[in-house]
Amino acid sequence: MNHADQDPALRPLLDRLLSAEDRARVEPLLTELGELAAGELDRQAALADANPPKLRQYAPDGERVDEIEYHPAHDRVASIAYERFGLAAMSHRPGVHGWPTAIPHTVKYALSYLYVQSEFGMACPLSMTDSAARVLRLFDPERYAEEITALSSTDHELRATGAMFMTEQQGGTDVGLTRTLATDHCTHWTLTGKKWFASNPAADVILTLARVPGQGAGTRGLGMFLVPRLRPDGSRNAIRIDRLKDKLGSRSIASAEVSLDEAYATPVGELTGGFRQMAEMVNVSRLSNAMRATALMRRAVRESIDHTRVREVFGKPLFEQPLMRATLLPMVVDAEAALGLVLEAAARLTEADNGSAAARDLIRVLTPLAKYTLCKRARTVTGEAMEIRGGNGYIEDWVNPRLLRDAHLGSIWEGSSNVIALDVLRCMRRRSAHHTLADTYGTDRLADRWKTLREKGDRLLELPGEEAEMRIGRIAGELARTIMATLLFEQAEYEAEATGNGRTFLVAHAYLALLNDPDALPRTALDHLAELADGGRVPLALVPAPGAGHEATEATRV
Repeated sequence: MNHADQDPALRPLLDRLLSAEDRARVEPLLTELGELAAGELDRQAALADANPPKLRQYAPDGERVDEIEYHPAHDRVASIAYERFGLAAMSHRPGVHGWPTAIPHTVKYALSYLYVQSEFGMACPLSMTDSAARVLRLFDPERYAEEITALSSTDHELRATGAMFMTEQQGGTDVGLTRTLATDHCTHWTLTGKKWFASNPAADVILTLARVPGQGAGTRGLGMFLVPRLRPDGSRNAIRIDRLKDKLGSRSIASAEVSLDEAYATPVGELTGGFRQMAEMVNVSRLSNAMRATALMRRAVRESIDHTRVREVFGKPLFEQPLMRATLLPMVVDAEAALGLVLEAAARLTEADNGSAAARDLIRVLTPLAKYTLCKRARTVTGEAMEIRGGNGYIEDWVNPRLLRDAHLGSIWEGSSNVIALDVLRCMRRRSAHHTLADTYGTDRLADRWKTLREKGDRLLELPGEEAEMRIGRIAGELARTIMATLLFEQAEYEAEATGNGRTFLVAHAYLALLNDPDALPRTALDHLAELADGGRVPLALVPAPGAGHEATEATRV
């Protein structure tokens, strides 16, 4: 068993998106992590999920210690992520896995996607560690050189983890209601307040927002601060862990309610830019959420394919039953489309970091579109996979309950779906993002669809504010799904030319057929479901010609 070897889309996508040198470098990592994810990592992740962290607030002598105790399985899955594969380090320095430069985001997200198929929870502190290093590099690299080095270390004795404490009970999405107060002591600041959702509360490096006296109300009054776990003299900082959250999913890691009681802190960058700096951290975390949702979909699809092949009903395997094939097909093509979108966004993020203004505009809207659409879809796909497995799918002995529980977090973490949709609307209003998307992805094959979406977006922006807000969710979904269809056809054209295989063309046509008509029955794709699921060859002659629309769908409706 190897999650990379069983994935029909991952390697072909990397063939197209990476340079030949980077593609060669990542191959042994794909093989190793794919095997670990299907074996040891999966076993350890199940143990960590079944044995969640525990809070020990006091030592036997009554001293307040606020320590979190983890099961050894948690430490093992952390070691695989941080140390063996450097998933939090690779974007920030050369040398990880022998790369002469920082590793492209495309590689990081591809490897993380394999990892998350077995261990979802650890991806949260991983993402925050990665994002904290990014924010410090972008906004205050000289002051925090030591912290950046620690956050990007793969050495067990030297490495640090990061966290983001942003949510407060009265504020939630409305960050402008933050009450945590910063006090200037000339050499440092202290912070006093309560944070309602603090994941990885025992992190070494915490970035948070606090209100700076005299700086104004709302988000403009917020500065970003670094709160270390230990003060410069080595004593424990005044970070009180009040209680751990009893969560539905992501149970392998700790999330807590935290009080800052005049906690030692230092400012990050310009204090007047605190909210903008935190937005950078949040946006990268949102793309990570989309990747995690995609990984959960992929694992759910694999479980369903494997189960239906060995489960016989009425004399033949479930996989051969017509209704089951019609159930599996949308799951297969949606998981593949999702991976294409995530890796496309990762490639654009790399371009943006290398100075491309066009890529910066594109990643600004691709990120919320991916999070909005993929996190919602993951909830459906993991739920369908649970039902496909039947009663066993509802039992904790199998992976399905964990996939389903974890999938529901993606639509909440770093902004609920409505918040994310409104962010897409903001991109459209401020940057004409729908035009940027149409100009970038409006290929000949889907040109009419993109023309319609461009016009629909223009009409949306002419509506009164509240009317536009009510409608943005639908358009955000249409934009994301049309991007995914476009990317599938781009990948299909690449594979057809490189290898003569029409498999991804068949995936693309099936995806578009179901996008145009959810009741469609793309017959050729259904007949070749095994090739779509496993990565077999499909003759190009079986693929509908360009301009033919979606496939013939006899008996589409009753």
